Amino acid sequence: MSHTVQITFDCADPNGLAGFWNEVLGYRYDSPPPGFATWEEALDHFGVPKEERNNASAAVDPDGVGPRLWFQKVPEGKVAKNRVHLDVRSAPGLEGDERMSALESECARLVGLGGSRVRRFEPEPPLSKGYIVMQDPEGNEFCLD
Repeated sequence: MSHTVQITFDCADPNGLAGFWNEVLGYRYDSPPPGFATWEEALDHFGVPKEERNNASAAVDPDGVGPRLWFQKVPEGKVAKNRVHLDVRSAPGLEGDERMSALESECARLVGLGGSRVRRFEPEPPLSKGYIVMQDPEGNEFCLD
């Protein structure tokens, strides 16, 4: 039997963090339930209070290939380094200066969206082609690879 994977983020601002990752990955917000044109319409119909409408959000690959990302509000903030992180493949097939230049360009774009640069790791062939460690707006580590 085959399984699919959903990646879950605990966070303070589900809609905001979903929006960041939509921009990073070229994803979009998950569609509202059938029969509703918007999430606001659906949440009104279900009687969800306004103050609870940012308790969860989801981001999906418009091509249906990548995993769904689920963002759920939690009361506590992030306190330690992630034990699992995403590698965002931003320079496939590139090597050397061309690769690092592409990663730097993507890093600058993501910093402009609220991400943070942590550290650049230079290429060390044959095992590493170089990468940049970053954090999303809530401090979750990920790599531009």
